[in-house]
Amino acid sequence: MNIHEYQAKEILKGYGVVVPRGIVVETVDQAHAAAVELGGGTVVVKAQIHAGGRGKGGGVKVVANPAEAKEAASQILGMQLVTHQTGPEGKKVLKVYVEEGCDIARELYLAMVIDRANGFVTIMASTEGGTEIEEVAARSPEKIFKKSIDPATGLMPYHTRSIAFALGLGGDASKNAQKLIAGLFNCFVECDASLAEINPLVITGDGGVIALDAKMNFDSSALYRHKDIAALRDESEENPLELEASKFDLNYISLDGEIGCMVNGAGLAMATMDIIKYYGSEPANFLDVGGGANAEQVENAFRLILSDEKVKAMLVNIFGGIMRCDTIAEGIIQAAKAIDLSVPLVVRLQGTNVDIGRKMLAESGLPIITAETMSDAAEKVVAAARA
Repeated sequence: MNIHEYQAKEILKGYGVVVPRGIVVETVDQAHAAAVELGGGTVVVKAQIHAGGRGKGGGVKVVANPAEAKEAASQILGMQLVTHQTGPEGKKVLKVYVEEGCDIARELYLAMVIDRANGFVTIMASTEGGTEIEEVAARSPEKIFKKSIDPATGLMPYHTRSIAFALGLGGDASKNAQKLIAGLFNCFVECDASLAEINPLVITGDGGVIALDAKMNFDSSALYRHKDIAALRDESEENPLELEASKFDLNYISLDGEIGCMVNGAGLAMATMDIIKYYGSEPANFLDVGGGANAEQVENAFRLILSDEKVKAMLVNIFGGIMRCDTIAEGIIQAAKAIDLSVPLVVRLQGTNVDIGRKMLAESGLPIITAETMSDAAEKVVAAARA
């Protein structure tokens, strides 16, 4: 789950991470009032969307006074902000964050992620703050310092010292940076985060260290332990189909292709998408109904897939282990009868009760194209989409 910058900063403050004062607003008059409350001088007006690259898209403006803050807010609020992370359709800005100005001497980069290869929290730091880390990795990979933290020991003082040294910090700046790194690490672990990124991490003229921006993502599977964080979810930022899928416990991700996919198991779903591409088309979604789906969930999965106007054909690819093929067949028949099946449907079943499931489909009287192998299914569904 993603949250907004202003929400991430509020969480980080609780762990001793220094952030600038700021006020989130939804109207231009509120922006003017916020700028006045923050001292009436230089402030930054920032669009609040779940995407990076806001500044390049015109979603971040530095202004000198409350009147300019009001004008900046009028330009940003309601805009369809397009960044490299939003896609060409962009995201509508419904809130802006008015934040006090900052004395910037240096801009650094700091982030924490889970390294899936070793199961450690990996801290990444760079002197190239304010730049997308992907650009730094491509242009100057030697400028990215990494430190993996063994969960058996946790973060140790020598870890934070080595990071501060790698960033070229000394004196008060080094001490303050080490304190901030420790606070960010504790927040990351205790909140079950999957990403914590501060870009830029600012060094001020007097050696202060401030998180000028903040991005946090959380492990959705752990949110039952963090009701306060779960309450920060902004459904207006989420894909409507993905949001609808979550209500039925379906794992759904919208893609840009034309073949709708319903599969059980993430590995099989990935393989299904690969073989669709191999036969010359593109998947319209990732949809994993899981190992224990029932007929109702299958029907809801059909509704989701067919509500996507890009879908020209649909492929159901099921390996029946825990989930029996006859259960899936029942759900397919129920869904096809309840929904206007306006596109060709290809079904491939294997596993438990497969013969019963195939017989049910054959006797349903529905225009279902059956297949026995993945290659056969992919070839048929691509051909049907182009017919």
